Amino acid sequence: MNKDVTLLILAAGMGSRFGGLKQIEPMGPNGEFIIDYSVYDAIKAGFNKIVFIIKKENFDLFKETIGKRVESHIKVEYCFQELDNIPEDYNIPGDRVKPLGTAHAVWCAKDYIHEPFAMINSDDFYGRDAFIKAYNYLSKINTNSSQFGMIGYKVANTLTENGSVKRGVCEVDKDNYLVNITESAIEKIGETITASPLDGRKSFEVKENDTVSMNFLLFTPKIFEYIEEGFDNFFEINKDNMEKSEYLIPEVLGDLIKNGKARCQVMATSSCWHGVTYKEDTPDVKEAIKNMVESGEYNNNLWN
Repeated sequence: MNKDVTLLILAAGMGSRFGGLKQIEPMGPNGEFIIDYSVYDAIKAGFNKIVFIIKKENFDLFKETIGKRVESHIKVEYCFQELDNIPEDYNIPGDRVKPLGTAHAVWCAKDYIHEPFAMINSDDFYGRDAFIKAYNYLSKINTNSSQFGMIGYKVANTLTENGSVKRGVCEVDKDNYLVNITESAIEKIGETITASPLDGRKSFEVKENDTVSMNFLLFTPKIFEYIEEGFDNFFEINKDNMEKSEYLIPEVLGDLIKNGKARCQVMATSSCWHGVTYKEDTPDVKEAIKNMVESGEYNNNLWN
């Protein structure tokens, strides 16, 4: 009997740089979205439940597009990332519209997930090898463990020619455990790949084979406790900038590692990222999927 393993898909963002709700931009030969391929690969790997994190106002749109395609193939649940869904005693400024960040998004799923789970972004194409490695790891982990995981990508496999991309530059020890993660804007100009930390620290050069995080993170329900514990610190540090500050899951993970509360094993994948950070990325993503269909990796009509 296969172990219950869930895929949590973060889909509450609107994709401002892309210019619309990019989760429902057709990319496959029969109108498939990037999310379709993530769900399909997750099913092939062994995952048996999907939880979508969305905005409440997008529920009907999501269910009529993505939901109706995948609900007959795997158990699907929806939960909402809303600004009023936070622990008691905290307040969000009334003029804030943007979601509170990825850590808050994960925390909003706490009532829907009681088993090991992977989290991914909705608008990134991760590749089947990544899902296979994620399932193999999660299917062996104890539900109450603080031993987490990450799918690590070669930085060269995650870039676009159309501008910078946000990635977590990873420092990994000899045993393949995460030591540190630096959220950065990464861009390749000529032969040089430069990472500019989002916290304002000095930019640095990275090599093509260096490991980066694509927010393909592997957790147990223990992470919900840690996120809730971290709200105090987040609100205190950002009390003067709550209109824009974000509570980010890589920062939570980094703090847990630094404080010795959790460990995170990094599993390298050979997969290449495809995504639509910018609207100009769309033709390349469509071409990549077309090539994978022609090679037989995916059906021409994915769900038939």
